[in-house]
Amino acid sequence: MTLRELLNMCDQISPFETQESWDNSGLIIGNLSAEISQIVVSLEADKNAIDALPSGAALIVHHPLIFSPLKTLNFAEYPALLIRELVCKNINLIAMHTNFDKSHLNRYVAKEILGWREFESDDLVCYHQTQFDFEKIVDLVKKAFGAVKALTPPKKRESYRVALCCGSGGSMIGEIDCDILITGDLKYHDAIRAKALGIGVIDAGHYETERFFGEVLAPLLKEKGINAIIAHSQNPFSDGTR
Repeated sequence: MTLRELLNMCDQISPFETQESWDNSGLIIGNLSAEISQIVVSLEADKNAIDALPSGAALIVHHPLIFSPLKTLNFAEYPALLIRELVCKNINLIAMHTNFDKSHLNRYVAKEILGWREFESDDLVCYHQTQFDFEKIVDLVKKAFGAVKALTPPKKRESYRVALCCGSGGSMIGEIDCDILITGDLKYHDAIRAKALGIGVIDAGHYETERFFGEVLAPLLKEKGINAIIAHSQNPFSDGTR
């Protein structure tokens, strides 16, 4: 299989044209005519994943390694030091980011991880109506993702419209119609805005809400006859002991 054929199949699964305007999904590094020796899916293009790859492999990641335009390539700095390793090992890199959030990841997490039987999906957000109180919702999030990093309580209601945005969705506070937002990377001023608006926010972690990328994508590739290996990226906030 060539990299072009693999890229086309990724596009069929989750069209790159649906990505956000600020995103950089699609081909990141590689030669479209190159023959692929192995296919690996991973949340990140980190050093452990790159070191384990053979020459000629294709790495499909969620987060684009090159996000903003690069003016220099200083190989002592990130991301250039990883770009150099990819190029030297002749490894191809594809990113499926906000396009995959919209088509698969958020819905998978809503249904399979949070256990929402009924929900609606709109762009980057899934919505669910519940009569659980806030404390119960927080407990369910803790069980689903392993922890809650921060939270702001909502205005008391008889029922809540809960929104899910995997990754970093704090900028959506006040812009989407919800009583409670489950997301990651909650910032101080996000919390201030949420508190002023009476919106509850549960920070379940960026890594924790997106770590399912590989287990979602690999079966979709298998349906197209592609056997992909899942590489489990390590949480960058972990010391590696758990």
